[in-house]
Formats: sequence, C-alpha cells, structure tokens
Amino acid sequence: MNEITVQDAITAFADWMEPTDAELHAIEREMPLILADVDLVDAQITAMDHAPNDVDARRVRRALARVLAERAKLTNRTATVPAGGAA
Repeated sequence: MNEITVQDAITAFADWMEPTDAELHAIEREMPLILADVDLVDAQITAMDHAPNDVDARRVRRALARVLAERAKLTNRTATVPAGGAA
C-alpha cells in the first residue's frame, strides 16, 4: 500500500514546483510547433482508422510539412535570440 507522508502532501503544492515565467514563455514560444505535431498525429490516426486513400495521404503530407515549417521557424527564432535570453 502506498502511504503519503505529510511532507509529500506539503511539497506537492509548493510554490517552487510551479513553472517559472521563463519556462511558460518557452512553452508559449513552442506552442505553434506543439499544435502542428498534434495535427500530424491526428492525421496519422485518421489515416490508420480505415483503408488509406489519397485524401488521407495528402492530409498527412500537409501536416508533416507544417511540422517541418514550424520547426524551422522555431529554430530560426531561437538562433536569433542573444545569449542572455533578452530580445
């Protein structure tokens, strides 16, 4: 049986366990890529759900192209940010 101590209950909601502003900003900056990845997985699942057809193949290719484009944009944005993180 798993026992939860008082210390576990206290530290589970400690302020230091929340994401920092920098981490939240990084997630926000990566959100277009995350959403593109979700669309790609959705297109792949849809294509696997039934016999493949041309529409599914196009949807997967389009979603993959969007993922690659978003990845390139994110890489280019990250490369232009100075070392201190200040823009």
